Amino acid sequence: MIKVLFVCLGNICRSPSAEAVFRKLVEEQGLDETIKIDSAGTHAYHIGSPPDSRAQEAARRRGIDMSSQVGRRVDDGDFYTFDYILAMDKSNEYHLREMAPAEEIHRIRRFLEFAPGRREQEVPDPYYGGHTGFENVLDLIEDASEGLLADIKVRISRVITKGQ
Repeated sequence: MIKVLFVCLGNICRSPSAEAVFRKLVEEQGLDETIKIDSAGTHAYHIGSPPDSRAQEAARRRGIDMSSQVGRRVDDGDFYTFDYILAMDKSNEYHLREMAPAEEIHRIRRFLEFAPGRREQEVPDPYYGGHTGFENVLDLIEDASEGLLADIKVRISRVITKGQ
């Protein structure tokens, strides 16, 4: 089982969007029994809250349902549980590195590392912007999700090859 955690500031816009987009992609590939997906925030602003209504609306227009998600904060156990801990931007990457035990920092990466065709290095926070910001976030997330899934497939094939 490969475990992926998407992380933003409050876990109501970017990281739940990434969780939902990636979950749909994984399910379409028939890998939902192989890949576990979750999201969290570096701060406790929205624990227990649903994703932002604008994020949900933008996702719904793309056939993605986020309605069952609730916000949570990254906890100490996440650094041992998840293989990929993917920050949406450098600020959250910094906070994750500050929170993580030294021996687990290698798990933390910036999500857009998996979208090499993109100039952007960060998924911008759409919270204080308009609806177009949420659409842009989903475009970035979709591109990075494709790259992430490709990376995970390589990792899975290495494990299978070693096991034979």
